[in-house]
Amino acid sequence: MKEAEMTVPHFFMCPISLDLIKDPVTLCTGQTYDRSSIEKWLAAGNLTCPVTMQKLQDPSMVPNNTLRHLIDQWLQIGPQFDPVYLSTIDSLASLKKILESGDASLEYKCQTLQNIQALTEESQSGNSCLFQLGFFTLLLELLFGKVESRLSEGSAKFAEQALSCVLRLLSLGEYECLNMLREESKLESFQFLFDQGTSKIKRSLCQIIEAISSSLETRELCAKLGKNRKLLKGLILLVHQTYEASEAGIKAISALCCLESNRENMVQEGGINGLLTYIYDAQRHERNLAPKAMATIELLLGLESAKEALINDPNGIKALIKMVFRVSDHQGSESAIRSLMIICTDSLQAREEAIGAGVLTQLLLLLQSQCSGRTKTKARMLLKLLGSKWDEEPKHL
Repeated sequence: MKEAEMTVPHFFMCPISLDLIKDPVTLCTGQTYDRSSIEKWLAAGNLTCPVTMQKLQDPSMVPNNTLRHLIDQWLQIGPQFDPVYLSTIDSLASLKKILESGDASLEYKCQTLQNIQALTEESQSGNSCLFQLGFFTLLLELLFGKVESRLSEGSAKFAEQALSCVLRLLSLGEYECLNMLREESKLESFQFLFDQGTSKIKRSLCQIIEAISSSLETRELCAKLGKNRKLLKGLILLVHQTYEASEAGIKAISALCCLESNRENMVQEGGINGLLTYIYDAQRHERNLAPKAMATIELLLGLESAKEALINDPNGIKALIKMVFRVSDHQGSESAIRSLMIICTDSLQAREEAIGAGVLTQLLLLLQSQCSGRTKTKARMLLKLLGSKWDEEPKHL
C-alpha cells in the first residue's frame, strides 16, 4: 500500500522532518530519528539531541531495527496492521511525553508509570516496545540525571516505580545504556538514592549493580563502582538488615567481587566481617544465601588481607565451621572446607581454633551424609591436614 494513502502514525514520523522515517537510528539519549535528518542536524554543528536538547556525550547512531521492521510491516499490510498493537505504541508514545515534560508533577508521573506498566503487561512484546521507544534511557536519565539535596516522599515513590520498570527492561540484556553512570554526577545521584532511598530502592539498585557486574559492556563501570568505598560500605551494612535487604546486599557484593580489582577494597571496607557475621548470626530458615556468602568469602581469601580479617574476626572460624555440615542441605559445605584449608594450612592459631570449635565432629558427620563424593574428598583432605598438623605442632596453652 502506498504511504500517501495512509495516515502515518506519529511514532513512525521523524521528530525533525515530520515525515515517515525511512532509516531509523537511535541516539545515546534514546530518541530515534531518520538517519538523513539527524545527520543534517549534526553536520550543522548541533551537539544536542533535538527532542531532549541534552548534550550528546556520544554522537554515534545505532540502527533501530525493531522500528524499521514495524514500519515495513505497516507499509506492506496497511489497514490490516494490528490496530491494538498500533494503539499500544501510540499510547506509550503519549505517556513518554508526559515523563519527558518538565511541567508534569511527580504524582502525575507516578500515575503515568502505573499506566505504562498496565499497558505493557498485556502485551508479550511490551518490554521490547518500551526499549525501542527509548523508555530505558529516559528512565535512567530521570533517576540519575540530577543530584537532589533530599529525597521527598513523592521522589521516593517515583524512584521505586521507575526502578521497577528499569529492572523489567534489563531483562532484555541491553546493559550498555547503564554506562551513563560512569559520569560523576550520575554516579553521585546513584549513591544519593542508595543512601537516602527506601529499602525497596536499595534492593533495586543492588539488582542494577548485579547487572553491571555481569556484562563485559559495563566492566569499566563495575570497576568504578568497586572504587566507591562509600557504596561498598553501604552494601555491607545492608547485609545486616531485613532478610530481603540482606539477600540483595549479598548478591551485589558477590557480583562486584567477580572483578578481581574490586576485591581488595571490599575487604578493606569490612566485606569479610560482614559476610561472616551474616553466616554466624542467620537463623536456619534465613540461611539460603549463606552458600553464596560462603563462596564470596572463599573468593576473597585469595588476598592476604582477607585471611587476616577472617582470623582476627572473633566468630570467623566458627562461621566457617557452621557451614561445614548443615542438616537440611550441603550447599556451601565444599566452599567452607576449602576456605578452612586455605586458612589452616599456614596458621596454627586457625587450626587450634577450628579443632576447639568442633570442626572434627562436623567433618565426620559430613562424611556420613549424602553429600557429593567431591565434598567428601575435600573433607578427608581437611581431616588429614588438621590431624597431621596437630600432631606435628604442640598446642599452645
